[in-house]
Amino acid sequence: MLSLVTKVIVTMRRQDVPQINCDVKAGKIINPEFVVKCPAGCQDPKYHVYGTDIYASYSSVCGAAIHSGVLDNSGGKILVRKVAGQSGYKGSYSNGIQSLSLPRWRESFIVSEGKPQKDVTYPSALTYSSSKSPTAKTGEATKAYQKPSVPGTTAQPVTLMQVTGATASEASHTSLPKPSPSAVSTTSSLRSQPMGHRSWELGQPDASCSCKSPKVLLLFPGFVPKEELSTQSLEPVSQGDPNCKIDLSFLIDGSSGIGKRRFRIQKQFLADVAQTLDIGPAGPLMGVVQYGDNPAAQFNLRTHMNSRDLKTAIEKITQRGGLSNAGRAISYVTKNFFSKANGNRGGAPNVAVVIVDGWPTDKVEEASRFARESGINIFFITIEGATENEKQYVTEPNFSNKAVCRTNGFYSLNVQSWFSLHKTVQPLVKRVCDTDRLACSKTCLNSADIGFVIDGSSSVGTGNFRTVLQFVANLSKEFEISDTDTRIGAVQYTYEQRLEFGFDDYNTKSDILNAIKRVGYWSGGTSTGAAINYALEQLFKKSKPNKRKLMILITDGRSYDDVRIPAMVAHHKGVITYAIGVAWAAQDELEVIATHPANDHSFFVDEFDHLYKFVPKVIQSICTEFNSQPRN
Repeated sequence: MLSLVTKVIVTMRRQDVPQINCDVKAGKIINPEFVVKCPAGCQDPKYHVYGTDIYASYSSVCGAAIHSGVLDNSGGKILVRKVAGQSGYKGSYSNGIQSLSLPRWRESFIVSEGKPQKDVTYPSALTYSSSKSPTAKTGEATKAYQKPSVPGTTAQPVTLMQVTGATASEASHTSLPKPSPSAVSTTSSLRSQPMGHRSWELGQPDASCSCKSPKVLLLFPGFVPKEELSTQSLEPVSQGDPNCKIDLSFLIDGSSGIGKRRFRIQKQFLADVAQTLDIGPAGPLMGVVQYGDNPAAQFNLRTHMNSRDLKTAIEKITQRGGLSNAGRAISYVTKNFFSKANGNRGGAPNVAVVIVDGWPTDKVEEASRFARESGINIFFITIEGATENEKQYVTEPNFSNKAVCRTNGFYSLNVQSWFSLHKTVQPLVKRVCDTDRLACSKTCLNSADIGFVIDGSSSVGTGNFRTVLQFVANLSKEFEISDTDTRIGAVQYTYEQRLEFGFDDYNTKSDILNAIKRVGYWSGGTSTGAAINYALEQLFKKSKPNKRKLMILITDGRSYDDVRIPAMVAHHKGVITYAIGVAWAAQDELEVIATHPANDHSFFVDEFDHLYKFVPKVIQSICTEFNSQPRN
């Protein structure tokens, strides 16, 4: 039996990649991952695309690349990776291409920029699985032959041949195998047979043929390949529960100590959760990371877009073995899992559920702190936790409370036995879908280090200074304050500068408000430029790298020194500066200090007593700026 596969050999220099035409579909290419070059002009409605972000393999590869934004109509190199088939593909209009919806398909693919990964070798020749190989480029040795049908006669098979190493002239004289009598039948009888069970049309040559063992694929006129059958009769697929739009990662325990039976129970638990959640692009998405000695992603958020496919993938997970290094797994998820490339949607809360048998073999506190500060809501499910006699062996006592988003019991579930794990499905789903209580999700109110720079010059006066402090307190009340959420610091300045309190000094709202009340009025001159430099060095230098840095400067007059260079330095260091001027403040100076655009980051108040009116305006500006930036 000759192979169905026709391999297209591409002659190319070392730095070149295979070129394909606009009409080439991903399903025609067998390679699971490859880099190709698309020509210009593929932004054409005749090149059909099915799906959004994840495309059915019946789509044009180059059309999907344009739809996803990886390429424009001028063409270029792309990286294509095959993924599992989906039960539904949603069409959308993007980048000049209207993709179509499809209820179901057997294979999918995703497209990214054509930058080869380090130490990964991509094929220099693509392997095609159908009769319709793309038009041969220079150096390709593929030739197709088709016998034209004659009206009124019995349908005859069409033969596709590949003659490797033959010139076009030689190929044109190569004889075709003679069909056996059993092959001459109606097209309907052939069409009813599954593709994997055909006999003669698979290319077995006649014994009388004296040709050079060509690879032959015979198709009959009107034959419809299996992958091109209409899918309109298939059942509709859920788009997911819109009331539970979260991006969810399960960190499952694959350590040796868990055993095969418990590992199966864990997988069944995941499958039950997937079914209950109603996975879909408009609702929750779910990926799985398994950890032992080291973590490894089993599949990411965009791999499976419905509960049925997700359950099938969960069943195929095999146990890794090793230790139970949950801390290392949490670090991996924080750094790698919740990315746009892996399907993170930005606007959906990030949730990580850690399942651990007994206790972890490494520490989780620092890794979890960084995860929380990155906007990840960590839940812990501890099964058969340490007994009193076993607690001496626990690497990190009270590890669950040190890891979870909040220690109020909402984020922790303790299960007494693996055989009662199934009872946790509904409580867990209810909690992760309660997005109003997912307190560790990044918002404009819980993800910044805010430094107040307060003018304490003589022109302010004692009474007005207390009004300024009340304004600072009113602004601070609006934020969620903790060591992992928003942190507050304050500097007062005249000719000199003084650090009233730093970001690490207080981590509760009540402590911050009391610290603001205790700030004493200093009195003196107005050196705003020096105050900005001081705040950068003494306050923001200790800001955490994953925090947004906000400086809120409040002054009532023109500075005695230059503010331009200090303001430029602040902007260069990524500090977002809001300038609030009162009474005699110079508006032109406020605009220099404020981050661009100045209209959104500078405010002028005619009287100190009217400062309170600007609290909602400042908060609105901070949140508008936050929501305009990429997240996670």
